[in-house]
Amino acid sequence: MLTSLPSRFGWVGLGAMGYPMANQLRQKLPAGCELWVFDVNEEATQRFVSESEGSMPISIAQNAREVAENSECMISIVPEGTHVKQVYLTPDTGALSANTAGKLFVDCSTIDIETSLIVGDAVEKSSPDAPALFYDAPVSGGTIGAEKGSLTFMVGTSEDDRLFPILKQLFSFMGTSVYPVGGRSLGLAAKLSNNYLSSMVTLATAEAMNLGMRLGIDPKVLSGCFKTSSGGNWVNSTVNPVPGVCPDAVTSRGYEGGFKIQLMKKDMGLAIEAAKRVDARLVLADSALPAYTEASGDPRCRDRDARVIYRWLGGMEPEI
Repeated sequence: MLTSLPSRFGWVGLGAMGYPMANQLRQKLPAGCELWVFDVNEEATQRFVSESEGSMPISIAQNAREVAENSECMISIVPEGTHVKQVYLTPDTGALSANTAGKLFVDCSTIDIETSLIVGDAVEKSSPDAPALFYDAPVSGGTIGAEKGSLTFMVGTSEDDRLFPILKQLFSFMGTSVYPVGGRSLGLAAKLSNNYLSSMVTLATAEAMNLGMRLGIDPKVLSGCFKTSSGGNWVNSTVNPVPGVCPDAVTSRGYEGGFKIQLMKKDMGLAIEAAKRVDARLVLADSALPAYTEASGDPRCRDRDARVIYRWLGGMEPEI
């Protein structure tokens, strides 16, 4: 049973979010800690170890089982629910084929709630004598937040959970805000609600910018008006969809990097499915999901940051 921050960590998933998150963890863990990493992309693991040379001991695992076997705390972040099941439940190579007694497992993936509950139950049943623990802890803040260590963690537990102080310390190495939102799976419930809202704000901001510009307003002036008015929002101020308005944002770099539009479409779909199960009415979803679906398949938009929905709308793109 963990009573303090462990010293042996495992990490599964070195993608667009996982790589910078693991890098933040590597840089900030106390002296004496060690880290095992695994990703299906061998180039990513090799690069991670190469760039970490001279820091804490880092080992490359051949599969998730090896990560779990050699760590007291394993963190995973992969794209979809099917991948989470593969990480934990695959016979012989999945994390739960290792000795899991008393170990801590944290999944930061944004996936469907049902899959998270299935995996969480399997984790806790994997070692009856010394139960393993599982927490859903999806993150928000995008790749920039991951690189800066300023993510928000939404944790599926209560504030009075005896392990929450340890979890909060762990997440503080990678983020600046940690919210215990209740019980198992409620971290994902918060994340899906957030990303539904984010997708709507992104689309609305893109439409409003396009409208005002076509009526003759300079985009920076228009964005400035929004900032101090009732239409003010994080997207407008931080990652405005119009190139050049936020010079340091991905939207001013050809929409390269950031949170891919396909992922926004995926998360919106997950939120909509969750809403159906609890009879939550989503009026805007009927218009927004088709928009993101079409944009995700548009060669001008695919694999680019979700704010590229502005380009799909036919928005004016100033030269920068």
